[in-house]
Amino acid sequence: MRLVRYGDVGLEKPGLIDSDGILRDLSAHIADIDGTVLDDATLDRLRGLDPASLNAVEGSPRLGACVSSVGKFVCIGLNFHDHARETGLPIPEHPIVFMKATSSINGPNDDIIMPRGSNHSDWEVELAAVIGSPAKYVSVDKALDYVAGYCIANDVSERHLQMKLTGQWTKGKSCDTYGPIGPWLVTRDEIPDPQALGMRLAVNEQIMQDGTSADMIFSVAEIIAHLSELMSLHPGDVIATGTPAGVGMGQKPEAVYLRDGDVMMVEIDGLGRQMQRVRADLSS
Repeated sequence: MRLVRYGDVGLEKPGLIDSDGILRDLSAHIADIDGTVLDDATLDRLRGLDPASLNAVEGSPRLGACVSSVGKFVCIGLNFHDHARETGLPIPEHPIVFMKATSSINGPNDDIIMPRGSNHSDWEVELAAVIGSPAKYVSVDKALDYVAGYCIANDVSERHLQMKLTGQWTKGKSCDTYGPIGPWLVTRDEIPDPQALGMRLAVNEQIMQDGTSADMIFSVAEIIAHLSELMSLHPGDVIATGTPAGVGMGQKPEAVYLRDGDVMMVEIDGLGRQMQRVRADLSS
């Protein structure tokens, strides 16, 4: 199933994309796509609906973040071999964990608004896993059973704030609009192997990242098991699992960063595509 949230900001409704690509309204069956409906029983109930019985949504409404009321937005840093090589940093012995403020969450095609004075905003295509049932002390072999589904995340990062302002990476990761997720949440039954997905990101139609989740240092299952040793994972939590090589910071002979008017295209096999226009914050 491909679950979506559509409509104006703050007024999104739940929906699904049927096999013909038609957006169908789920409002008669659930109030929203959030942690309360991501358990296996509810997803099975929704999967059992006849899509033709659901009202088709006319036009091309805005798509919101594919999950609402996210409790935690957990991110894994330096989790691809090729990305570690381009940074010149050693392969981590354990997953590098940081948090992205949930206030950064944005629709998949909404504008990215750079904070005032930003000259070092960067891109990162990432596979995100969305937790469907409470997870604590789970084993690697059972970890994927706790996933409701997967989606694309663009871990937009302001590198000056991340690296130069002293403190945690969270500073540069949590700017408003810097966490687009979607366009839809694809339930785990449709992604049998999350370690076999092509991942791409283009800026102004130039491919900058072209990798695969097979290059992850720590698999999605290993990440979930590790995190569940550190903290309880709750339904609706989003875990972004790292980015392949090709980020702006890693470009040679010198770094390349986002500018006002740039357009990013972000896609992962089986999970759809995002497209965001970058805007400078001109507010006083």
